[in-house]
Parts: sequence; C-alpha cells; structure tokens
Amino acid sequence: MHTETYMPQPFLLDYPLEKLADPEKILFLDIETTGFTAKSSYLYIIGCAYFENNNLHTIQWMAESYDQERELLEAFFRFASRFRCLIHFNGNNFDIPYLQQKCIRYGLPYSFDDFEGIDLYKRISPYKFFVKLPNCKQKTIEQYLGYEREDAYTGSELAGVYQEYVQNPTELAKDSLLLHNQEDLLGMFRILPILAYYDIFNKPVKVKKVQASSYTDYTGRRRQELIMKLALPTPLPVPVSSSANGCYFKGEGDTASLRVPIVEEELKYFYANYKDYYYLPEEDIALHKSVAGFVDKAHRTQAAAATCYTRKYSQYLPQWEPLFTPFFKRDYKSKELFFELTDELKKDKPAFHLYAGHVLDILSASL
Repeated sequence: MHTETYMPQPFLLDYPLEKLADPEKILFLDIETTGFTAKSSYLYIIGCAYFENNNLHTIQWMAESYDQERELLEAFFRFASRFRCLIHFNGNNFDIPYLQQKCIRYGLPYSFDDFEGIDLYKRISPYKFFVKLPNCKQKTIEQYLGYEREDAYTGSELAGVYQEYVQNPTELAKDSLLLHNQEDLLGMFRILPILAYYDIFNKPVKVKKVQASSYTDYTGRRRQELIMKLALPTPLPVPVSSSANGCYFKGEGDTASLRVPIVEEELKYFYANYKDYYYLPEEDIALHKSVAGFVDKAHRTQAAAATCYTRKYSQYLPQWEPLFTPFFKRDYKSKELFFELTDELKKDKPAFHLYAGHVLDILSASL
C-alpha cells in the first residue's frame, strides 16, 4: 500500500466552513474504484483532505495490488476517527455504501454511524435549475465557478489505467491516478461556494427594505409590485435570477431583490361556520344570524359554504398557504390565496422576513 501526503499549503476558502461544522473536525472524502458495485470491483484509492492550523492537507492511500483493499480501509478508518463530519460529493449514493460493503466483506468493525455526513451533490442538485446548470456533475460545477482541472482523465478511464498499473507499475500511471483523486478532493473545496444557493432556501434571509413600485406590463396596463431588498446569508459566487408564480428573484453578491405582484381588487373572505350565517343575494354578502335575523325572510337564504363571505376592495399580496390570516380568495373554489397589505403590515419588518421566506419556498418548489 502506498500512502501519499502533500505538504500543508494555504488555501483561500470562498465559503465559511464553520457554516457546516467545526472546520478542524471536517474531513473531505473521495474514493476511486474499478467499478460501481463493491462485490464486483476493486477499491484502489481513498483520498482525504482537511484543514489544520488554517492550512489545507491531503492524504491518499493507494492499493498497489488488488489484495490491499483491507489495508486501505483500516488505514482510512484509523485516520478518520479524530474527525466528526464527512463531506463528500454524491457519497450517500456511492462512496459511503461502497466502503461499508467492503468493510462487511472483510469483517471489519467500522461504520459511519458516528459521523455527520454532508453530501454536496444532495445539497445542490435540487437547485441546479435555479442556477441554470446543465447537470450536477462535480466538474460541471467547477467549470460554472471558473475552475479548470489539470488531469485529463475521467474516473472510468482511470479504472483501465489502474488495471494496467497493477500488471506493470509506473510512476506516470501512479501520478495520474493520484492526481485525479487529488483534483476531486480540491474540487470539493472549490465548489463550496455553490452552497450559497442552497443557503438562500435553507438559511434565514433578512429583509432590509420594502417598497411598492408601479410598472407598465407588455399589454400597456399599469401594475403594482412589492419589492423586498434582501440580505443573503452567504454571498453568491455568480449572479442568478429566477421567476415563478408571478414572483421574480434576482441576486448578486450578498444582496438580492424579490418582486411580488400587488393585487388591487375586490376579494372575498369566506366564513368557516356557514351554518350560522344567512346570505343576502341583493347585497351579495353573508351576515351572522344574530344580525341577519332581523332581515325579511324574502331577502335572505341560508348561507352555503360557497356563499358565506364578505367582500372587500383593497391591496393584497399572494400567498400559497394560509401564512397570514385572514386570507381572501376570488371565489370559493379558487386555489389562489391573498392577504391584505394593510398600513400596519407595511411597518411590520418581521412579517416581511417571514413572507420573503414563504415566497422563496414557492420559488424552490417550482424548480
């Protein structure tokens, strides 16, 4: 078994590791194998990277023959025991179960139960359309963020290189195998800023400013919108914009704007306990029986769920679940919900923090 360590070197991180865990308890993990299933392929490299005294370290264990898998596993788990958080790329689907199956095969008592795991792929893949990525491969994300690799091989190509290396070891082949693994490890550090897009939807955002604005749409009609200026939890590495349900998000650096349409029209508030109400057809409203009982029977009917409402003309904001009450609708069967944009609400900044998160959830659900 060959062990390769690289001299500690300063590494400028563009994403704060402390957002994930204690930086010196984090271990980055990547493995190289000759295939996708543990039963029918070989493990030939386990690579790790970590921070210590603000310097980046890497260590790699490489099997120089097919029968050294057990040594790799033992060396890795001994080393990893001082860390508490494992960061990997698609490791939930591949690296972790592969290593676990190899441990079972060799009767080794190791597991990942004591580690907190963070899968970078799992965190960013739900938002690949938000950042307009063609796919969520690690190399694609690296290129999106402006990084190019030194190694020219793919993982599948290197499986053949390793098989040739076992038969005829050369320094060139060894360097190529180790370089690819090291590039995967360093690549995970490089793509950490992509988590800023995950943070938009999973960390609290703060509304710095709220204002109403008017604009003319493509039909020439004057419309109004609410603009919320946001302080993002993490600076964005690349500007991004997205829209859904009439709402529009645009972010750059550590700030963003969230635009939401303001509806100004007459909407209906539906009472839940319609059996306690009469509907007045001529007035097109429902009144509680304690009041409407004095109305002539010829001018009232028992209210039904669809006619038990009062009407109000005002300014409203959309919501996609009853976050703010009372909520209004255009008609009983309508799925669109609105709440009134009152003068009191306009001064309630915590309410807009909550509302901004609600709108972002809708943007996320539409991806």
